[in-house]
Amino acid sequence: MPVGTQGTVKALTQQMLEAAGAGIILGNTYHLYLRPGHLIINKLGGLHRFIGWERALLTDSGGFQVFSLTSLRKLTDEGVEFQSHIDGSRHFLSPEKAMEIQAALGADIVMSFDECTPFPATRDEATKSLELTERWARRSKQHLIKLRSEPAEATGIKIVNSTQALFGIVQGSTYLDLRERSLTGLIEIGFDGYAIGGLSVGEEKSSMFEVVSHIAPLMPEEKPRYLMGVGTPEDLVNAVAEGIDMFDCVLPTRNARNGQLFTSRGRINIDNARYRDDGRPIDDECECPVCDRYSRAYLRHLFTTGEILSSVLTSLHNISFYLDTMGRIRQAITLDAFDEFRHSYLSDLARGQD
Repeated sequence: MPVGTQGTVKALTQQMLEAAGAGIILGNTYHLYLRPGHLIINKLGGLHRFIGWERALLTDSGGFQVFSLTSLRKLTDEGVEFQSHIDGSRHFLSPEKAMEIQAALGADIVMSFDECTPFPATRDEATKSLELTERWARRSKQHLIKLRSEPAEATGIKIVNSTQALFGIVQGSTYLDLRERSLTGLIEIGFDGYAIGGLSVGEEKSSMFEVVSHIAPLMPEEKPRYLMGVGTPEDLVNAVAEGIDMFDCVLPTRNARNGQLFTSRGRINIDNARYRDDGRPIDDECECPVCDRYSRAYLRHLFTTGEILSSVLTSLHNISFYLDTMGRIRQAITLDAFDEFRHSYLSDLARGQD
């Protein structure tokens, strides 16, 4: 899922995303709550209409963003009081408030409010965090159900999507038994899908995959399995092998804006002097509009001169590459040839550039 933090996937239009094959994008509850405000978006018909996106949307709960404001937040059982990174104003986000914001936005998939456990965390800290997340998950589900049954006059929110799927988020840091405990508690509450949160927050890659390989097979087979905030093309392929279905990450667009491009033969940094007179496309095997039309030399020129078009073209390529990778994964699974695809894909990445 391309990440559209503030209602926009940076540097790309919705038409570009559709042409690249994006079936779902992600919006950020925390940022949209602060600007322009969930009630304004709700008044204008919900997030789909506000941003001109007719395909699926997922909104997170804001838990991770509040987690990032370590020195600007105060955590209690009721919720989190935090200071806006924009103007310093004080706000309070609870499971109930997070559900009200997401109900107002009207995304197709919404996330229960959680505490993203920091890393490193002691066993006691991770235990308290997952217990809090479980209590908040129960309150999130209860309040979303309540919002759907109450008239708009009582809540100030018009329900623009009455079929929102609610996902629970598994926490527990790198402690495998705590991860199991968290998952068991969420399954007892009952959700439309289950996400693994609290990873890619500073732990070693090996630790992340130890958690994924342990917990993913235990997640309900009939429900979507979502690995939050991950990752590289290698991460996607390896996590699918463990049973993960859904991903989001800012890497494709963030790295693009910094001149790093993903290819079937690994990454390249387009500002490298070796590409000054390189007439080849970014990736000979890529069929995106950027590789079809523009050379590495031109893209380097755009990047080194600071042209806005640089971010547009490099972001479009990276997003297209990620979406193509996921499409190839789905095709390989359909053909019962995923293991062969995985080996070939990872081998090509490891070979590097000519």
